[in-house]
Amino acid sequence: MKRRSRASKGKVYLVGAGPGDPELLTKKAERIIEEADVILYDNLVGREIVKRFPPGVEAIDVGKHAGLHKFEQGEINRMMVKYAEEGKTVVRLKGGDPYLFGRGGEEAEMLIDSNIEVEIVPGITSAIAAPAYAGIPMTHRDYASMVTFVTGHEAAKETPAIDWSLLAKLRGTLVILMGVKRLEHNVNALMAHGKDPETPVAVIEKGTTKGQKVTTGTLRNIVEIAKKANVKPPAIVVVGDVVRLRETLGS
Repeated sequence: MKRRSRASKGKVYLVGAGPGDPELLTKKAERIIEEADVILYDNLVGREIVKRFPPGVEAIDVGKHAGLHKFEQGEINRMMVKYAEEGKTVVRLKGGDPYLFGRGGEEAEMLIDSNIEVEIVPGITSAIAAPAYAGIPMTHRDYASMVTFVTGHEAAKETPAIDWSLLAKLRGTLVILMGVKRLEHNVNALMAHGKDPETPVAVIEKGTTKGQKVTTGTLRNIVEIAKKANVKPPAIVVVGDVVRLRETLGS
């Protein structure tokens, strides 16, 4: 998506850095990073990618951890506008894809409202890449013909947007991003609404990186297994029969 503005000389790129493996960074993303004056990057951007930022670029870590925000979203928004109005090429670098639970849509709206030129550069999402590295395809003719992506912790709302009763009825693959903190809640919600407790589950930490770790179990026991394995974010949770394929396809 490209939007041009007569009022600003600079431009903001909302760039997906992919799931962590630097070789999964797209060629376009790599080129734009090389051309950047300023890079505002998130915590989920792979460390190996951060190490490869070009010399002289102004790189600002605006990453957010649970309970710890270096910068609030409003501050990040103001930085993007400020640098663009100074005529700089700004890269807002996000883990995975900017438009999948990355607030990219919100930031793009804000930039357009601020009369700033913005371009979206899609990235490979960890929701697909991390399971693939773990030997778990999202679909398979014998196991799943549909995939559903949800966030493990949605924004506070009076009426939650995630309908666990509906998700429990689906027969395809369920992928929960940012799913560690509320793992027990989400697993219990699925079982409470009738999901088979023996449904296979995989929790994938630091997907596609050298530190990738995969913990498997079932809805019935994955919480206990994850605690014993000291599972920590960033991680995604995969629920469904495709997890069985890890025994054959995983390394």
